[in-house]
Amino acid sequence: MIPRPRRVSAPSLLLGALVALSGALAAASCGTGSTDGAAATSASATAPVAEKPTLRLYLLSTVAGAVVPCGCSKDQLGGADHFAAYVAAQREKAGAQLLLGAGPLLFQEPLLEGDLKQQNEWKAEALADAMKSLGLAAWAPGANDFSGGADMFAALAARSGAAFVGANLDAKGVVPSAIVEVGGVKVGIVGLSDPTEGQPDALEKAHAAEGAPGVLGMLAKAKVRVKPALPALEKEVAALREKGARLVIGLVAMPRGEALRLFDQYTGLDVVVLGKAKEKGDGNDAPKPAVLVGSTVVVEASNHLQSAAVLDLFLREPAGSTGRVALADGGGISKAEELVSLAMRIRDLETRIQSWEMDRKIAPADLAARKADLETLRRERISLEADAPAPASGSYFRYSLVEVRESLGEDATVAANVLGFRKRVNEHNKVAFADRKPEPAPEGTARFLGVEACTSCHREERLVWDKTAHARAYPTLVAQHVEYNLECVSCHVTGYDLPGGSTVTHVKGLENVGCEVCH
Repeated sequence: MIPRPRRVSAPSLLLGALVALSGALAAASCGTGSTDGAAATSASATAPVAEKPTLRLYLLSTVAGAVVPCGCSKDQLGGADHFAAYVAAQREKAGAQLLLGAGPLLFQEPLLEGDLKQQNEWKAEALADAMKSLGLAAWAPGANDFSGGADMFAALAARSGAAFVGANLDAKGVVPSAIVEVGGVKVGIVGLSDPTEGQPDALEKAHAAEGAPGVLGMLAKAKVRVKPALPALEKEVAALREKGARLVIGLVAMPRGEALRLFDQYTGLDVVVLGKAKEKGDGNDAPKPAVLVGSTVVVEASNHLQSAAVLDLFLREPAGSTGRVALADGGGISKAEELVSLAMRIRDLETRIQSWEMDRKIAPADLAARKADLETLRRERISLEADAPAPASGSYFRYSLVEVRESLGEDATVAANVLGFRKRVNEHNKVAFADRKPEPAPEGTARFLGVEACTSCHREERLVWDKTAHARAYPTLVAQHVEYNLECVSCHVTGYDLPGGSTVTHVKGLENVGCEVCH
C-alpha cells in the first residue's frame, strides 16, 4: 500500500493516523486519464518544470460526504476515484507528497437523521476508506463530522488513517497537532475548527441543556468543546517549531472571512488550508482564488471534491539546514483570481453546450461556433497557467488548482470501494423500503399514468423522447447499482413521492423522466 512518512512526534496521536502520499498509490492499480487543458487547471500538468519539487501538497476543502459527484452532465466535477487517478499519474513529477484538508469531510448534512441516516453512515465509511487509499495525512474537522456522535467520529477518523487535528477542540478522536517527516522535511500540522461558527457560549449552554436542538445540540451530545482559536494556535505552532518543524501548515475549518482576519493578526504559519465550519446541502460552490496574507499562502479548494489545490514546494537550503523556510511565490498566486474566473467561464460554457447538443432548435453552425469559443478559452487558460521562470535563488512555491474530472481516469481500488458501498445500499434499501407505496391520488384528481399512456395521442412526440437521455434515465441507475439509492432515484423516475406517483421501490410504469414530469 502507500508508504507512510516518518512520524517524528505527535502527542496522543492515534496509531496509524498519519499517512502520506510519498511517491505513489503503490499497489493500487489505476486508469490513465487525460490531463489536458480540458481536464485540469494545473500548471504542472501543462508545462513541466525542470526542477522537481521537494514536496508536493495536495489540499482539499469541505468534501462533505461527496465520494462521487451527483448529476447527469458529461465529465462532472468530483469523484475520489478520479482524484486518486490524477495523483497516481503525477507521482513522477511530484516526488514526495502529502495530502491534507479542512472542513466537513464525512457527512453532507450537519444532522444525521431520517431515511438517509443508514445510507449516509455507510457513505461516510466508504469515504473514510477512500481517504485511506488516497493517503490522507491529516484533516481539520467541521461540524458535520460529529453528526454521528463521539464514538462514530472516532471510529471513522481511525478508519481513514488520518490525524484529525484541532488545537482549539476538545473532542474524542481529535489531537491538537502532528509532526511528520516527508521528503526529508519536518512538517508540522496544526488544526483549528469553529463548528459553532462563532457561538461557543451557545454551545456551552447546549452542554447544560438536556436535548438541546439543532447543530449546537448535536455538538453537545458528541461532547465537543471549543476553545479560543488564537491562543491555542500560538501554543501549538511554538511547540511544533521547537520540535524542529521547518514548515508549519494550518488546517482551518471556519468561515473564510473570520480565518483571513485571524491570519492578518498571526503570521506564524507557512501554509493555510481553509474549509467551511459547516456544510449543508449538495450545492457546489464556485472556486476561490488562493491569496498571500503576509508570507502565508492561504488556499481553499472547491467543495465536494470538485477541485484540489496543489502546492509544489521547492526547498533549496543546504542539507541539515534548520529554522523556518522562507518561500517566495514562484507562480500561481499572482494569477489565481484570473484563472478562477476563466475556469468558471469554461465550466459555464461546457454546461451550456451540453444542453444545446440536445436541443433540436439550435443551429449546427451556432453550436460549432460555441465549441470553437470553448477551445479558445481552454487555450487561453493553458497559456495563463504556463510556469514563470523559477527564482534565481532561495526556496519558492508554485500553486495550481486542479479540477477533478472524469477525464482524469479512474483508480481501481477507490472505484471498487465505491461500488461496494453502492451495492450495499441498494440491497438494504430494496428491503427496508419495500412496503413504501405512493399515497393514492385524491378522489377526482389526476394520477400519473406513464409515458405509454401518452403515446397513443402523441406518437411523434414519443419518437422524439425515445432519442433523449430522459428515456434512459432509469437504466442508468440500474447500471450503476443505485436504483434504490435515496439520493439518486427521485430525478430518474416520474412522479416521485407525489400522490398517485412513485417511490424508491414502486416505479413500475413510471421509470425514466416521462412526459408528466413537465406536463
